[in-house]
Amino acid sequence: MSQLKPIAPQSSANSGVEPFKDHRRRRSSSIISHVEPESFEDENDQQMLPNMNASWVDQRGAWVIHVVLIALLKLFYNLLPGLTNEWSWTLTNITYVVGSYVMFHLVKGTPFDFNGGAYDNLTMWEQINDGMLYTPTRKFLIGVPIALFLLSTHYAHYDLQLFVLNFCFTTFVAVVPKLPLTHRLRITIPGITSPAQIK
Repeated sequence: MSQLKPIAPQSSANSGVEPFKDHRRRRSSSIISHVEPESFEDENDQQMLPNMNASWVDQRGAWVIHVVLIALLKLFYNLLPGLTNEWSWTLTNITYVVGSYVMFHLVKGTPFDFNGGAYDNLTMWEQINDGMLYTPTRKFLIGVPIALFLLSTHYAHYDLQLFVLNFCFTTFVAVVPKLPLTHRLRITIPGITSPAQIK
């Protein structure tokens, strides 16, 4: 009990006292920012309970759902009239890549309120395996878009325009955001990538 400090009453006499500093960063007009490491309190909150928002990716069936989603996307695009097989594979690739970007890299926080906001500044990709790099789950999630790119390029009969389209989407939307170089890096393009936060 001796370690507790009393709270000073608010009065005009305490105007020289520094205000409480929040651990969050100030808003910046910069389009590139880096998320600072967690404070001691946030690390404690993160270690209290398992992160249900990101722990499912290590469960049975979580890897299989990616293959099922790709197969369903391919089936959907095959059923659209007037769409060639080449464009069907390309649209399957683009849809999967953009969907995984939104899920893993755009939305920050968790939908669960069990950790006191300890994960509010982190994307799902940064929450997976407690931020450890090169885990089997992360390797799988990097390998799926690459394998889908190779499939879509092969079934597009190596058409140059479709190759460039698939390559750009896979590289810049699926692979680069997952690399250690971009860990905790935020690129904000006004009007396109507004900060999406789960509350």
